[in-house]
Order: sequence, then C-alpha cells, then structure tokens
Amino acid sequence: QVQLVESGGGLVQSGGSLRLSCAASGRTFSIYTMAWFRQVPGKEREFVGSITWWIGGSTVYEDSVKGRFTISRDNAKNTLYLQMNSLKPEDTAVYFCAATPKTRVGVTSLAWYEYWGQGTKVTVSS
Repeated sequence: QVQLVESGGGLVQSGGSLRLSCAASGRTFSIYTMAWFRQVPGKEREFVGSITWWIGGSTVYEDSVKGRFTISRDNAKNTLYLQMNSLKPEDTAVYFCAATPKTRVGVTSLAWYEYWGQGTKVTVSS
C-alpha cells in the first residue's frame, strides 16, 4: 500500500502562485507514475498532469495548465510537487495526488490510479 498526503492549498489572488506538495509513504518503490487531479463540486475529477516517479521524470499536462503548472518530484523525500503560476479563478478546485504501479505514462483516467490522497483546497480569487 501507498499512502499519500497533500498539503499547500489555500487562498491566492488571480495571477498569483502556489505550490502543492504530496508526501508519499509505504511501498513507494512500487510507484511508476504519480499524478495530480482536481475537482470542482458537482463536476468530475479531472486530470491535471503526471510524472514518472523513478525513471526519467517524464511529464504530461492537461492543455489548460500547460506553461503555467509544473510537476516535479524529490525521490529522496518521497514528495511530489505541483508548482502553479499565473493562477486563474477557474483553477479553483480541490487538488488530489494519485499514484499507480502500472507502467504506462500519461494516462488521464481516474481508474488507472490506485492510490489517492485526501485532497487540498485551492481557491483563486478574482
């Protein structure tokens, strides 16, 4: 099992920046890809981006965040990051990190990911 705990959410003004963290514990050696998703009340959880965990650090991003969001990881700290710049009110959501041992990159489907954090709320004011 892998446990994931997000942190770093909060209130920020439009155009501002925020960095989310996701601390992983447990069987982290089994992780192949980690990802960020976000969810607005009443809507489906949507893919934000992903990164391969141990090898290469290859990233994939959803189109609306390309050029504004950056996913990175620190394997020594077992921590995943989401640097969010130029934030917009439409980025307001609860952000979740997820992990999977399945060896395929850039899968956007929720069902692909086996482990989930509890989420951290991001609010961008206009």
